[in-house]
Amino acid sequence: KPEAYIMVKGVTLKDVSAESFVNAYAAQLKKAGQLQVPSWTGIQKTACYKELSPYDPDWYYTRTAAIARQIYLNQGMGVGHLTIRYGGAERRGNRPNRFRRGSTMVARSCLKSLETLGIIEKASNGGRKITKAGQRELDTIAASVARN
Repeated sequence: KPEAYIMVKGVTLKDVSAESFVNAYAAQLKKAGQLQVPSWTGIQKTACYKELSPYDPDWYYTRTAAIARQIYLNQGMGVGHLTIRYGGAERRGNRPNRFRRGSTMVARSCLKSLETLGIIEKASNGGRKITKAGQRELDTIAASVARN
């Protein structure tokens, strides 16, 4: 059989590296054109401690793909946990650094975008969980990443 028809059996999102999966899924989200990118993404900072917005013009696709991966791995994550996950050190000059959370607006917007695509849904006990269709789509992308 040609290489295009060879399926990698039993490959899930947990079997591929995070960076390669997020890059592949972000490229797929951009290519599909179904994700509605908000108008504020050009000026929005990703956290209160950042000085500038991201240099990458496609950062919203990357963040959405990374959040989809996090929800797949940790069912029941909500906006609050995602802001902790994407937080970092606030530089305060000669004083010691402090941890600051990431932007709740970015996390909530990415979650809503994934909900409209049918990848995730609200969990009964709070937070979000992956849907069956979403798990199938993410595992298909993981298999294509593992194949390459």
